[in-house]
Amino acid sequence: MTDKKTEHSLNDLIQIARDGEHFYAEAAKKVGDTELAGTFLRMSTAKGAIVQQLSTEVAAVGGEPASSGTFVGSMQEVYGRVRAALGDTRYGYVAELEESEDRLLKAFNEVQGDPNVAPSARAVVERLLPQVRESHREMSQRKHAMKH
Repeated sequence: MTDKKTEHSLNDLIQIARDGEHFYAEAAKKVGDTELAGTFLRMSTAKGAIVQQLSTEVAAVGGEPASSGTFVGSMQEVYGRVRAALGDTRYGYVAELEESEDRLLKAFNEVQGDPNVAPSARAVVERLLPQVRESHREMSQRKHAMKH
């Protein structure tokens, strides 16, 4: 039997994490800064691992893991490319990726606190949450440092 609430909640996380995975990979190719490109590739790989772990949990509750990102994430990526092309490429990507991290952290916090999500799924979310928080913190600090 499929737990639809859990499947839906985890698939939301998968889609947002996949948005980040793709956006980081795209930014790594375009940023023109070796150190930042390395950071973006590391973050993309981390988002891919999150997608994989959440997909495994969706399958465990009898669901079908999401196979794409979100419309909002696609628009955010396009906006990030335009913003980077028109101004400081490094800051433009960092600012948009930090917003992507905001979306993911908010979604993780919502699922963690949702009593209607299966305990096993909440346990996976709680296990991944420190990594999500750390990625958010890193991009937030980079954005703040670049403003000054």
